[in-house]
Amino acid sequence: MRDLMAELKELRLHGMASAWEELASQGEASTASSKWLLEHLLQQEQADRAVRSVNHQMNMAKLPMHRDLAGFDFSASSADARLVKDLSSLEFTETAQNVVFIGGPGTGKTHLASALAVSGITTHNKRVRFKLGFG
Repeated sequence: MRDLMAELKELRLHGMASAWEELASQGEASTASSKWLLEHLLQQEQADRAVRSVNHQMNMAKLPMHRDLAGFDFSASSADARLVKDLSSLEFTETAQNVVFIGGPGTGKTHLASALAVSGITTHNKRVRFKLGFG
């Protein structure tokens, strides 16, 4: 069962939470007709906020292109598919480590880095900043 009060407070809708608490204190008869609507609205608000957050984080990441690992051809690259799959879990970020891709032009470094960044934003709720390094 959903805790509507907790969801309202989580979304920082404290006025609505107070009003719902007042209605709920009057008994279930006073809230029964409105509960399904409030649940639906909360679900849509949470989904909308999640989409807007991902869009915002994608813009802030400054990715040169939107890529994912599904679109990478490991057979045409010397990149270790298993290692890249392990990196896509982003566990290395928990210990504040970096990943550096080294290789010649056209070997997929930018594609893989972008794919890890996209995975971080969309799957792991991470903040990402993409920076190309030349040296």
